Amino acid sequence: MTLKEQITEDMKTAMRAKDSERLATIRLLLAAMKQKEVDERVELDDAMVVAIVDKMVKQRKDSIAAFTTGGRIDLADKEAAEIKVLEVYLPQRMSAEETLAAVKAIVAELGASGPGDMGKVMGVVKTRLAGKADMGQVSAAVKSALAGA
Repeated sequence: MTLKEQITEDMKTAMRAKDSERLATIRLLLAAMKQKEVDERVELDDAMVVAIVDKMVKQRKDSIAAFTTGGRIDLADKEAAEIKVLEVYLPQRMSAEETLAAVKAIVAELGASGPGDMGKVMGVVKTRLAGKADMGQVSAAVKSALAGA
């Protein structure tokens, strides 16, 4: 079963269980997926679905920061609940140590040194670690690896 089919089945399950919060989040995800398919005229594969989920999680994390700063804890809690629903569809994330090790290996492989090579390294790292690691963590690891190189 593809990830897209799994999400559709989860929507049906949430409907039957009358779980309105979960259902609303899954419908938002399905709408984002459908929008991508229509805009780009493609059939989504699992990697594309993971990228959409990752983007939605990042948006919610940004919203939580803004709501917390603005004193709207109720809205921040709603966004956090949506993140929990969305994270079910993401693959297991790499730990900080695994991310740093992978980044160091890529830096060594490319022969990169110094902050000037950040763009070259990030291009390769994004393709290899997309969906497997938090990109904020990856960026920090690249900076650290290039500073030590």
